[in-house]
Amino acid sequence: MAQLKDIKTRLQTVKSTQKITSAMMLVASAKLRKTQRLLDNLEPYVEGLRRIYNLILVQTENFHSPLIEDRPVKRVALVVFSSNSGLAGRFNHVVSTELLQAVESYKSLGESNILLYSFGDRGVREALKRGVVHYQGRYQSIADKPSLENIKPICEDLINKFIEKEVDKVELIYHHFLTKGTQVMTRDTLLPLQVQKTVTEEGEFEEKLLEKYIIEPDSEPILTELTPLLIHLKLFAAHTDSLVSEHIARMTAMQIATDNADELVDELTLEYNKLRQQAITAELLDIMGGSFDR
Repeated sequence: MAQLKDIKTRLQTVKSTQKITSAMMLVASAKLRKTQRLLDNLEPYVEGLRRIYNLILVQTENFHSPLIEDRPVKRVALVVFSSNSGLAGRFNHVVSTELLQAVESYKSLGESNILLYSFGDRGVREALKRGVVHYQGRYQSIADKPSLENIKPICEDLINKFIEKEVDKVELIYHHFLTKGTQVMTRDTLLPLQVQKTVTEEGEFEEKLLEKYIIEPDSEPILTELTPLLIHLKLFAAHTDSLVSEHIARMTAMQIATDNADELVDELTLEYNKLRQQAITAELLDIMGGSFDR
C-alpha cells in the first residue's frame, strides 16, 4: 500500500508540473506572436534604409564618417543578448559559449580592454565567473522590452565612445531568427559600420538604379544623418531578433517538457493500475483462503 501511495503522490506532482509547463508554453507563444510582429515590421524598413544608404554611397566619392572608420583594435565592447530567466533549452548556454570564444579571440588585448554590455544575465554568468570580462553596461530591466526608445541612449553611448576612441570596435552577440525551427548564433560588428558600395535590384545595374533617384541638395549631409540611424536600427533589430529566438526556445522547451510529462503520466498510471490490481487480487485470495479455513 505504501508503494501505491508513493506512485499516486508522484502522479499528482507530475500533473501539477505539466500544468505549469503547459501554461509557460502558452505564455511564450503569446509573447512570440507579439515580438515577431515587431520584427516582421522592422526588417523591411531596415533593409529599405540600408539599400537607399548604399545607393547614395555609390555616387558619393569622398564621404567620410568617424562611424565607418576601421582602425586597429586596442579596446573592444561586446554587446551580448541573452535572457533573464531560464527554462529556454540551450538558448543561454549557446550565448555563453559564443561569448567565451569572442573573449578568447581578444585575449591579447587584456581583460581590462574587453568591455561587456549585457541584455539579460543568464548568458554572461560563466564569463563573469571566470573574470574574463567586466560590466560596462547592464540592462536587465529592458532585456525583454525591445524598443527604439530604450536602445537609443545605449547606442549613443557606444557611438560616443567609438568616436572618442575609447573603444575601437563594438560587436553584437545574439541569436538571429530565420524560422521557428532555425535560430543562428550570430557575432556581428556594430561599429565601425560595415558599408557596401555595390547595389543591385531586380537584376539592374547601379547606374540604372541611380537614375531613379534625385538627391538634393547634397548626398553627404544625408549620409551623415543616415549613418547613426542605421547603427541604432541594427542594435534594435539584434535585440528584437534575440527576443524572438528566446521565446521560440522557451516555447519549444516547455512543449517538450509537457510531452514528456504526458508520457510519464501514462507510465505512472499504468504502474499504479497494475499494483492496485495486484493488491485487489491479493485481498481476494486472502478472503477466499479465510472462507476455506472455516
